[in-house]
Order: sequence, then structure tokens, then C-alpha cells
Amino acid sequence: MKVDRRSFLSLLIGGAAGTALSPLPWKLTDDLSIWTQNWPWTPVPPRGESYYETTTCTLCPGGCGIKVRKIDQRCVKIEGADEHPVNKGGVCILGLSGLQLLYGPTRIRTPLKRVGKRGEGKWEPVSWDQALTRLADKLKEVRAQGAPEKAACLLDSSRGTVGHLFRRLMTVYGSPNFFTMPSVEDAYRAALKLTQGIEARVGFDLENADFVLSFGCGLLDGWGSPVRVFKANSTWKENHATVVQIEPRLSNTAAKADHWLAIKPGSEAELALAMANVIVGRNLYRSEFVDGFCENFQGLKRILALHTPEAAAAATGLAPEVVVKWAVEFARASRPVALYGRGQGRTAAGSLRQCMAVMLLNALVGAVNRAGGMWTVPDYDYIGWEEPELDEVARAGLERPRADGAGSGKYTPASSLVQRLLGSGAGQLPEVLMVARCNPLYSLPENGAVKDNFDKIPFVVSFSSFMDETAANADLVLPEHVYLERLEDVPVTAGLSCPVIGLCQPVTEPRWDTRSLGDVVIALARKIGDSAAAAFQWDDYEACLKETLEDKWDTLEERGFWYDAEFRPPAWEDGEGKFRLAGGKLDEVLQADEIVPAGDPAKFPLILVPYDSIRLAHDYIGDPPFMIKAVGDDVLKGKDVCVQINPATARKFAVSEGSIVQLITPVGKARVRVHLDEAVMPGVLYVPRGLGHTAYDAYLAGKGINVNALIGSLEDPASGFDAAWGIRAKLAKV
Repeated sequence: MKVDRRSFLSLLIGGAAGTALSPLPWKLTDDLSIWTQNWPWTPVPPRGESYYETTTCTLCPGGCGIKVRKIDQRCVKIEGADEHPVNKGGVCILGLSGLQLLYGPTRIRTPLKRVGKRGEGKWEPVSWDQALTRLADKLKEVRAQGAPEKAACLLDSSRGTVGHLFRRLMTVYGSPNFFTMPSVEDAYRAALKLTQGIEARVGFDLENADFVLSFGCGLLDGWGSPVRVFKANSTWKENHATVVQIEPRLSNTAAKADHWLAIKPGSEAELALAMANVIVGRNLYRSEFVDGFCENFQGLKRILALHTPEAAAAATGLAPEVVVKWAVEFARASRPVALYGRGQGRTAAGSLRQCMAVMLLNALVGAVNRAGGMWTVPDYDYIGWEEPELDEVARAGLERPRADGAGSGKYTPASSLVQRLLGSGAGQLPEVLMVARCNPLYSLPENGAVKDNFDKIPFVVSFSSFMDETAANADLVLPEHVYLERLEDVPVTAGLSCPVIGLCQPVTEPRWDTRSLGDVVIALARKIGDSAAAAFQWDDYEACLKETLEDKWDTLEERGFWYDAEFRPPAWEDGEGKFRLAGGKLDEVLQADEIVPAGDPAKFPLILVPYDSIRLAHDYIGDPPFMIKAVGDDVLKGKDVCVQINPATARKFAVSEGSIVQLITPVGKARVRVHLDEAVMPGVLYVPRGLGHTAYDAYLAGKGINVNALIGSLEDPASGFDAAWGIRAKLAKV
């Protein structure tokens, strides 16, 4: 068999978990080593004794423990920390590339003030005191008008002390407009609230499952905590567990699953409800759980009666007997678990109906809070700060409605709806927007509308370490340390079945004039003064962190992490609550119409769907050069992104392998290169997330397209979440 370079890299990085997660790929790929020797900024340490320092990786939500090899204070290599409960010595390709973020030329070296037009790239370096004073003056100006709600803050997430410091600042300032970027976790949290009436997060006991039914989760494409899932996949193979992947495209996950069910895009909820129909109709449900600890089973049966295998066949493209077969197999497994979330699960929350339908499957087979199943994991509660005292301006501002409507009315299930703040349906835009650890100008759909609204915000501040798209269009940039330079707690939430808190510890001195984000928030509060300053009495962020984690600090400092190895979810026998299967808001969610992609089918006969790859970062961090080098030429050919298309579809539109065409949607258009793939469903096009940057550096910018510029958002009527999974499209010859 001929193995070319692309196939070799595919095997190396996406193949066996042990190989993909070890440092070996970089020792084995000579072309990578030769390529990097041409970088003038490549670290070349002097000869000396090597030693290791441990910290926590924050490049994705996975929260892996890592150790950094050093020679004479120079960091030279990143490896996985063997004793860490999340990754147990493994490390992914992004984690391996972390030193390029530390030493690369894309770092912002000092606070910057815009002096030209937005996006023009003209900046003036300023001191930290000047930058913080300017931001504080803007915030005081807005507050003096009696409208503190016109200031907003957008973070990657609200977890940890840094997220809580920002939230505390917005509270004492008087603004309800604290936002976080969307993810599948939003849908799971809303589903837990509806079914169990609790504020918690979902974890999965993956390692002990013997039947994994995945509704579009990219288990081997970066879903959850990637290294942990890779290792769980090895455990499944060793224990002969069954993995069934349900998605339209033959992803890396689907290719390595035991069975792949190729369904029509967007039909996941119909399939899940039909499988539930079979399980109930054939009395395969776990009666000890359903009868003993669930309520409104009869109401659910009435809803499921409409979702027969025959109805699902029309919606999904699967034969009725296939629906029945896998429903029966799933119900008869000893420790089954069903998972929801497209790709990596780090973009839009998706349809609450789809999430609920998958969660009901877990309930019917009794896989809730049981070994191998879906667990209810309490929120981290170690941040016990006293509530700040609020003045009249703050109290009045907090009583005003949020700019996105989240948490009230029809948007009650949601805590943050960023697309309603910055997307095409945006209402009142803020006058001051602070953005930290996210890149909304790149990551949000309706890219053009987001950019237009962004330009209307009078004052934008970015805290980015890198000149990403959002930073490039800000008015003020206050760069924070990269993760290898900072001290911070990292509570891990990416589907873990037990609480884990990592400690991000500086393994090197800051290279440039950057600061810890926690210190910046504390200093900003003092600049604002009055009640804001009074709410931040810590000397600095380190003092805040140590005080907050007092009972866990010694363990964190010694081991680099804290976790509750004995955690088990509360047994249903010991509780008073019930798992609600139907009724009220649940009925509304389950009986809602499925979300269909935007666009007129007559004008746009195809459907464009984005996909995730473990080799393409699409969150706050863009691909470092190592990762871009690992992207195959069936994804990126030169500077052209490849659109995956079935040969039958290609013939219909008179295009062939390698053809340059224009991909057009109701939102935008872009130049792409055709790549034929039999594993792609006819009539569907696939383009990867993570390319098309206009910022960063020559290794990343200008390669491919940002698929978010072609995808619109669609509001889920049951929650307000962005539920778009694709959009109508067409091809035109260039």
C-alpha cells in the first residue's frame, strides 16, 4: 500500500490514541523539523541541565495537566503530566504546539491604543497606567449618565476566579450585561433545569460505558476533553464496548466507530425520539428508574406515539428496521450512554429539543447517575466571596433588562445569548464592550453582521495576548500573559464525571509587558473607585486566589491539581426529586418544529454544514504553525480551502476534483476548491471551521475561508440559543 505524506500524517495524528497523544509525532516527522529551522524566533537554548515544571493547559476546555521541559530557564518541550486525572500523561496536537504561542511573533508586547481607523492596524504603545485610566474614564463616563447597563463584558466562560472577578466588577458597576461565548454546555444546563430543576453541569462516565451512542459528537475530533476521550476510546476497544456514531459525514470519529449511521443533517432529534418510541413500545425501558424516580411517563408516551420508526425513516434517511435495531441494542446494553453535541461542542448550543431528546434516551435506560452513564455534577462552589455593597446607580442598572433578553420570558432557559447582542437581530448595542479570551469577530456566525454591529460600538477593549480579529478592531488592547506565564485556577467542566481543578502556574517569566487578567480587573476597579474599589480589597490577584482556594491551595501547589476521586452523583434513592419526562415547558420543547437551514431551496439547492477537526483550532486560539503544517491537502490546498462534495453532486453541478468554484449562501460567498468524497451525503457540502483568519501571522492568515462568514444564526424558539447547524448554498463557476 502506498503511504504518501498526507496519509502518513493522517495516520500519525488521527490514528491510534497512544501515538496521537504522545510527543512522538514531532520526533518522527522530519519535514516538520526541517521546516521549523527556518523560523528566526525558534528557541535555541544553551547547553545545560534539563528539568521540568508543571502547569495546566488552557488552550481548550479540556484542562489537561502538562509538564514543560526547560534548559537554563528556556522552555523547550511540552509533555503530558502522568498523574493528572484528566489526561494521564497524554497531550494533543494543540497542547504540543504551546511553545509557539509563547515564543512566536504574534504576541502583543505592550498595551496599545488605536490611532488610525478601526482595523487599519495603526497603534500607539501606552503604559499600563495610561491604558487602565482610559478604560476607567470611559466606564465612569457611561455610569455618570445613569446608564451602567450600557457597559458589557464578553468572556469565554464564567468559571474560575477570573470569570467571577469580571462578573463581580459588572455587578458592582451596575450592568447585567455579562456574556459568555456559546457552547453545548448551555443546552445541557438548560435541559438539567427542565428535567431535574437544578443548576448543575453534565458529566459522562465514559470509561465505564459499554455502549456509546453519539449524536454528532466529534469524540475523536476534539470533543470534550480531547485527550481524555481518546484514552476512553482505547478503553472501549479493550473492553469490546460498542460505539455508534450518528452524523451525515464520515468524520474521523465515524470512521473509527464500530458503526456509523449516516443520517440527514438536522434530523438527530427525530431519530432520538423514534428510538425512545421503540424502547417504550417494546417495554425495554428500565422500569426501576422510570417507575420509581421519573414523573409524567404517560405524558411522554403520548408525545412519543407520533415519533415512529417509519416517521424517523422519512426524516433521517435510515430504514425503519435500522432505527429499531439500534434502539433495541442500546436499551439492552448493561451500561449505555447517549451523547449530544455537534463536533467539538464549542460553538452554538444548538437546538434544546435535540439535547432533550438525547437526554430522555439516557433516562429511559436508567443511565442517569449510574456507572457508565450521564452524571449530574454540581457546580464548583469554592468561590465564597461576600456579596459587594451596591450603590443606587448599580441597583438601578441591575434591575434593567439584559441586552440579549436571556433569563426572562421565552429566553428563560438561557443565561447568555451572544448572537442576540452582536448578530443581525441585535437590539441596543453597548457603549463600552470588554472582550477577554474569545474572538467574537471570528468565532460567531453571521460574521458580516457581527462586524457591522461591532463597528457601531463606541468603545471596544480587548484583553487578548494576540492580535486576533477582535483585537485588531478594538480601540484599546490590554494584553494578558499567555497561559505558561500566569497563575490561575482552572476548574474543568468539559464532560468530566468528577470535579477537577487545575492550577495554571507560571513556568517562565513574562516575556513582554503583559499582565495577569485578574490583576487587571482588580486595578481597573480601583481606577473606577468608590463602590467598585471597595469590592476588590485584595492586594493583588495572587492574594485573591490563595484566599479563595485556601482549603485546596496546598494540594494545588504540590500536585498541580485538586480533584474529588471519590465523587459519585447522588443516588436517586437518597433524594426527593424526580426526573421530569414531560409536561409544561418540556412539552413545548419536545413538540417544537425542527430547525431547518435558512435559504430558499429553489435558489440554494445544496446545504452547507461546517465540521470540526482536531487539527484546526477555532476558539480564541488560532492554529499555531505546527498545527497548520499537519492539515492535509484534502482540507487546505495552498491557500484554498477544500469543500467536500459527493461525486454525484459534483457531476450535477459540472465540477470535478480540484475545481475552483464560488460557494454562495444567503449570507455571503467565498472561493473554494472542490474535493470529491464518496462519504459525503449527496446534496450536502462540508467546510472546516478554523481557517480564513484575517489576523495573526503569515502562517495562519489568508489561508482558506472563515465558514462563519457564510453561516447565519437561527434562533431556537424554545430557548433563544443559536440552533443553526447549516445553511442553504449553491456553487457557481469562477
